Amino acid sequence: MSEEQAISFEEAMKKLEGIVSKLEEGDVPLEQAINYFQEGMKLSKLCHDKLQNVEKQMDQILKEDGKLEPFSIQEEE
Repeated sequence: MSEEQAISFEEAMKKLEGIVSKLEEGDVPLEQAINYFQEGMKLSKLCHDKLQNVEKQMDQILKEDGKLEPFSIQEEE
């Protein structure tokens, strides 16, 4: 597992927010801004992947016999 995969969603978001703040200041040399942007894109993808994984887990609910089944909300008519 890579270092990026080992960090939590919250840690990745904190790093991403830091990068955005630095870029918004505008006092970053072009080469450094490109590096920040690339790192930010990696962190953004990591966060997106983690959210998708959680969403998949939330779409299923554990039945009493231990088997997973799709989760759906039944609305009253």
